[in-house]
Amino acid sequence: MSVVFTRRLSTLLLMSAAALSVGCALGPKYQRPDVNAPGQFRGPATAEASKESLGDEQWWRVFKDETLQKLIRAALDESPAVEIAAARVAQAQAQAGITRADQFPSIGASGSVGRQKCAGMSVFPGYEANSAQLGLTAIWQLDFWGRYRKVTEAARAQMTATEWGRRAVVATLVASVASAYFQLRELDLELEVSRRTLAARRESLELNRTLEKGGAISLMDVHQAEILVEQAATRIPDLETRIAQQENLLSTLLGRNPEEIERGQRITEQVLPPEIPAGLPSGLLERRPDLQQAEWQLVAANARIGVAKAAWFPQVSLTGSGGYQAFGIESLFDSKVYNTGLNLTQSIFEFGRIRSGVRLSEAQKVELAASYRQAVQQAFREVSDALIASSKSREFRERQLALRQAASRAADLSNVRYRGGVTTYLEVLQSQTSLFDAEIGLAQSELNERLALVQLYAALGGGWQQ
Repeated sequence: MSVVFTRRLSTLLLMSAAALSVGCALGPKYQRPDVNAPGQFRGPATAEASKESLGDEQWWRVFKDETLQKLIRAALDESPAVEIAAARVAQAQAQAGITRADQFPSIGASGSVGRQKCAGMSVFPGYEANSAQLGLTAIWQLDFWGRYRKVTEAARAQMTATEWGRRAVVATLVASVASAYFQLRELDLELEVSRRTLAARRESLELNRTLEKGGAISLMDVHQAEILVEQAATRIPDLETRIAQQENLLSTLLGRNPEEIERGQRITEQVLPPEIPAGLPSGLLERRPDLQQAEWQLVAANARIGVAKAAWFPQVSLTGSGGYQAFGIESLFDSKVYNTGLNLTQSIFEFGRIRSGVRLSEAQKVELAASYRQAVQQAFREVSDALIASSKSREFRERQLALRQAASRAADLSNVRYRGGVTTYLEVLQSQTSLFDAEIGLAQSELNERLALVQLYAALGGGWQQ
């Protein structure tokens, strides 16, 4: 390549750099929308604002059951939902790379060799000609108005939003697996209670049948004992069905075909933190992945306004080419050619297309800003709901435990009274039914307390930390 062409190409690059240095980027500067963040989350009096938050904890420190931890890890490794989210991140990264490449020159090389032969005529003599060409071309769309910078800014913001979207998928999957597992263990407890109750009632029925044959009690007492047996027996097939369906749900969350799920600790053994710090409401904006995703989508929309406004101004491009051209390969490097140029393209009649494009991008930003504020308000509500649920579910479980203890004492007393001939078996029937319902209610209250923990952890933005 000739020294002259190299100097001209250097001059071309210097001119481009000078043009870019005086260029301007159109469009508004991004500012986070104003949100009315409360001083502290609404909840029980114990939920005071503090720097620490449950949402900052890794999920394996919140859910201490080793079997549950193994299931969550399997879901994160095998679930198609995580794979889809990761693929979207990869697509966004590639798109950001494509848009960034538009800011740089496009350089290409070309070469050709040809031979032309023409037979002579009576008037015109024949000739033969060889031709050869070797060249290098460069085209640079100058980003004088900041269009490509804004396109790149939007692409990078969208890429960041997609990454936060992936984290939101991870957090949702962690919460879903934990909730499904707790529900499965609660159904296991209900089945255990039902089978234990059924066995005890069958023993009582056999005793009543023996007493009835001896004339000690009436046949009505036997029939009432049969009612107690069937009440417990009818729940077992329903519970077994629900357990199998819950296992199928968990298998799907794990990215597997329906299969039996490994069990760990009983629902009553699942550790609950004695105190649950909620943290500061302002920290929620930075921690929750769905809020971060919504804000970065807003950043991208803000940048696209600058892209739309840049269409009002001309597009400036620098072109340059140089190389060798000759008629005959043997003399190719004896003939040098080069060319430089400045192109200017400006639309004149668009019939409102550009103006409408700007209005469209501005309206999209307004929509996303409103969506962001709405998401923030919804997040504050979810945290408040979860704090109240966590507190009240614990109170409810304590009351349910007291109810079960009272029902147990009543059932024991009614059996003593019945055997002493003081009361009828109807009282035993009623007390046994109340005890069974109280035990099932206690199991469900254990579940609700742990589901409230999952709900609060997710609402505070936890679960995506690795």
